[in-house]
Amino acid sequence: MTADRRGLQPRKQPRQVRAELTRQRILDAAARVFAEYGYAAGTTNRIAERARVSIGSLYQYYPNKDAILVELLTRHLDAGMAAAPLDQDELLPESIEGIMRFYVRGAIENHREDPQLLRVMMEQGPRAPELLERIADSERRRIAYARKLLRNHPEVRVADVDIAARLFVSTVEMVVHRVMAGSDLEPRPKPKPGSGPGQVDIARFEDELVTMLTRYLTGGPAG
Repeated sequence: MTADRRGLQPRKQPRQVRAELTRQRILDAAARVFAEYGYAAGTTNRIAERARVSIGSLYQYYPNKDAILVELLTRHLDAGMAAAPLDQDELLPESIEGIMRFYVRGAIENHREDPQLLRVMMEQGPRAPELLERIADSERRRIAYARKLLRNHPEVRVADVDIAARLFVSTVEMVVHRVMAGSDLEPRPKPKPGSGPGQVDIARFEDELVTMLTRYLTGGPAG
């Protein structure tokens, strides 16, 4: 849903360490409450109680829970950019397979902390115009960077680099989000006895997605 931007802005920008700690406590409590109760039942009263602050103190920082969720989404986007920066080519491996693994692993790490919260943030939260524009701008920057990266790499064999760059960026973001938000996570390659069909072996998921992207871009098997 699209939301009125006036109701999504934080009311108070902390200028002292104590105020910043209170704000972080509210955000952390909100993340736990939304993950546990969902968005509809994740009320500001529950958030204030979990953060151990008065409801009045919470409203000094945020006018409503929509504004809190927008800030959590913004924090999620910032973490994603930090995990896979676009201006540090020296961090990248030389091979296409290594580059794919670098970006796939960064996306997984940014999505794995709390799948329940991720579902709430992406599927139930407000759609503020400035937040949507920020998401679109991030995607445009990633596609432009991927286009340059693929065009200059000797292993890439795709017929259309522009389309390949879009597919690479959208596939990593959308597939990782869908799998991580919709599944129970199994951190080790060895599955637990009696694992349910919703469980995902993270290491195997990473390998399979890297293999798929590498084969598409190079026209051959990964490795």
